[in-house]
Amino acid sequence: MIGLLFCISTAGPAWASVDARDYDAFWLWSGVASQPVLEQAKTLYVLQGQIFAPRRDKQRVDFIAQGMSVTRLPSPELWIVYRAHTLRWPDSVYRQLFGQVERWRQAGNAVTGIQIDFDARTRYLQEYVTFLNDLRERLPSRYKLSITGLMDWSSNADPTAIGQLKGVVDEIVVQTYQDRRSIPDYRAYLPRVSRLGVPFKVGLVQGGEWDAPGYLRGSEGFRGYVVFLTNGR
Repeated sequence: MIGLLFCISTAGPAWASVDARDYDAFWLWSGVASQPVLEQAKTLYVLQGQIFAPRRDKQRVDFIAQGMSVTRLPSPELWIVYRAHTLRWPDSVYRQLFGQVERWRQAGNAVTGIQIDFDARTRYLQEYVTFLNDLRERLPSRYKLSITGLMDWSSNADPTAIGQLKGVVDEIVVQTYQDRRSIPDYRAYLPRVSRLGVPFKVGLVQGGEWDAPGYLRGSEGFRGYVVFLTNGR
């Protein structure tokens, strides 16, 4: 009986928490303190602003700069990230955004492109695709376009809308977490993510639950992981 109890107590959970030291691509969000793991980063996704419509005046759309000041980063690949709460962007927002990206490039960074972080509900995905097509046309050709994606796109989204992402976005980073915690049923969605038909990465949250499925590395279009860094819990 003692031996059985010992086995149970030391077996540990069936999953492991995400240790950022095992990865080399990270999201660096506003308010998150620097960590030693950033020294091993090969790819950084750095938040630089939010676009939203104020509740009191929904006809107005504001661009709020956030995140670290423009500086020279050692990461060989840099994505500039924008959190969008609305898709009604006036020309002034595009000017501010592209100007900011250019300043990062002029500071000596290898800016790969921009990433849009927008929670596009599956039933409204076509509207998002239309927005992304317009953004792609405006975006200087030297830059790539990345987006974050919800796991249920692979199961519930209109295949026509998903198909229209090909040739528009260069990658989708599928988020397996919400509010700094891993989504409990992420395993149910991952087998279908490769159906998106676009190069994809899997977004993890530091310290969250993650049990890497063996089939993922062999999935068509899989390009690795991105870890969302946090200040701990």
